[in-house]
Amino acid sequence: MPFVTSRLAAAFLPLLLAVPAFAKLPALTPEQQQAAAAKKEQAAAQAEKEKKELAASMEKIASRWRERAAANGWETHPQVSTGGQAPGGAGNPPPASPIRSEKAGTAPPSSDVKDPEKKGK
Repeated sequence: MPFVTSRLAAAFLPLLLAVPAFAKLPALTPEQQQAAAAKKEQAAAQAEKEKKELAASMEKIASRWRERAAANGWETHPQVSTGGQAPGGAGNPPPASPIRSEKAGTAPPSSDVKDPEKKGK
């Protein structure tokens, strides 16, 4: 019997130790809320600054390459404007195409399926 009780104790001990982890944190004071808001604004301003610096750097490199390509007679294609987006166009996902499903009735039945009217005859 001591084996069973020790196993039960071993099973419930982590639960008892984890109870303080579920305690709620106290609400932020107005000063802490203002400090958090200021920190968030500062981080957003820094991110915007870095984004502009990156775009300027990429533009500088691209224009230098285009000048060199023109001097060497390399084929170039028209420059595509990203409209302030990050590389890769992560800002605008492609439009979703409508879902076509036989079950939902938005698609015609497949031609490789047997005729349901003849089934069971």
